[in-house]
Amino acid sequence: MTLSNHTFETRCLSSLSKVFPDAILPDEPILAGTALWKEVFSFQVAYRSSSRIPKMQVETESSLEPFITIRTVGLSPSEMPAYENPDSRYLRTTPGLFPDPLYPTQYALPSVAHQWRSVWATVSLPPAPETDSGTPTGEKESIIYPINLFFTDEAGNRLGGERFILEVLPAELPEQKLLHTEWFHSDCLATQYRVPVFSEEHWQIIQRYVRNAVDHGVNMLLTPLFTPPLDTEIGGERPTVQLIGVEQTREDSYRFDFSLLERWIGMCRDTGIQYFEFSHLFTQWGAKHAPKIVARTSDGEKRIFGWETDAGSESYRRFLDQFLPELVQFIHKHGLEKISYFHVSDEPSMDHLESYRQASGILKQHLSDFQFIEALSDYAFYEHGLVPIPIPSNDHIDHFLEEGVEPLWTYYCCGQHQDVSNRFFSMPSARNRVLATQLYKFKIQGFLHWGYNFWYSQHSIRPIDPYLVTDAVHAFPSGDAFAVYPGPEGPVDSIRWEVFREALQDLRALELLESYVGRDETLKLLEQDLESTLTFKDYPIEASWVLGTRERINRAIVEAMRSSTL
Repeated sequence: MTLSNHTFETRCLSSLSKVFPDAILPDEPILAGTALWKEVFSFQVAYRSSSRIPKMQVETESSLEPFITIRTVGLSPSEMPAYENPDSRYLRTTPGLFPDPLYPTQYALPSVAHQWRSVWATVSLPPAPETDSGTPTGEKESIIYPINLFFTDEAGNRLGGERFILEVLPAELPEQKLLHTEWFHSDCLATQYRVPVFSEEHWQIIQRYVRNAVDHGVNMLLTPLFTPPLDTEIGGERPTVQLIGVEQTREDSYRFDFSLLERWIGMCRDTGIQYFEFSHLFTQWGAKHAPKIVARTSDGEKRIFGWETDAGSESYRRFLDQFLPELVQFIHKHGLEKISYFHVSDEPSMDHLESYRQASGILKQHLSDFQFIEALSDYAFYEHGLVPIPIPSNDHIDHFLEEGVEPLWTYYCCGQHQDVSNRFFSMPSARNRVLATQLYKFKIQGFLHWGYNFWYSQHSIRPIDPYLVTDAVHAFPSGDAFAVYPGPEGPVDSIRWEVFREALQDLRALELLESYVGRDETLKLLEQDLESTLTFKDYPIEASWVLGTRERINRAIVEAMRSSTL
């Protein structure tokens, strides 16, 4: 529209568009979509004005309004959006501002002349409504919901807006089957919010972040028995976040307090966590040392194990021989036997095979009845029986698939920057969301990522402000180290985090369709438009394909449901 010779433009876009302030809009308008009950559906409205508009606001009109949240897509700086050798499927690889954080809209929206910006609309659909007889109405017919979103100036004048049509189909999204962990860094929360570790303030903050993680499909939580030995400089240490209280009564004799772990387990159950991933009991990249362990001693509280402790030392063995049986008793007491997972050492390589074997043997003397998982790339660790549930990266998974390994997980981090799916700032959002199709096709049981909220520099040398430093100080492509930002009261989501949740929902929709038509028919529908078969390295990254495939799955679900009732 025109305002005193000024123009205000809007355009409806899908959640897979990334709106840069210095570029033309990347995609065609998207004015409608479909979703299932119990799904979280998102779209965007981009806007641009020929002049600055102070104190602009955004409003919605819809019968779904109680379930709609509107947020502003903010811009984050990236000094290192990619490594020096990216593939051709990045949006841009030069430093600059990237759309990423999602801010609440209680403050005025940014309106800078001649810059495209966008707002993010999230519709959190409830279960299907019921009729008076108690039958879900969604079982019979779709319901069309117009959603009007418009912008106003400080005087309340409407500047422009868009109408999006959401068709909610007569089906409910099933519960998630995929096991999903995003490594939860409790120390980063204490550092960022400047609260003592495991103080009441810290517990409240932890719970808010766990709720956010669960809401986005995390159902397994990294549980710090002792300070996790992850991304720590050799010889350095991270803040102590140790749930197990240790008292050293004599040189090689210990008493253990499980009260903080008990509180952690209760908090997790209250927030929806279903599985527990106990922190690594040996250091990363080789299993050569013990993790940092702090104890009360006759000389006061001090570190009793750490980088100075060889993994196979008698002192650490004796410690584990006393601790692990008591941990097993705790697990049995709280009914955690089938939902507990253990690690030895993160990302071992072939150079570490023997040290890993030794460390694994120490743990399995006490923990052989439990499940062990490990992020790794070398098949030999599985072949030698050292890792019963391997988690190869998605660019090293082919050998594991060829060998028919089951169960099989996968992960990605900074190293997976060529060819495969990932969620860096610099990648198209479709490259993030397409992972669901691969997880489904290859029957992947679990997904791991290391960076839910890693807000330190590489190797945890110093804290960073994640609103200013998004690459762990020139270490990892922006978007690798964290999925959420710290807000005043809790987590601020990123568009990458929202899109990843959409991927998990796509996976659940595929599983729902399979329950009606079988796996072969579901795979046929999934790949029907592809020139070559879908793999972890060969896949379409066009938003139109990802959105169109989900639409096709949704329609097939409805058709299959109706056929099943005839």
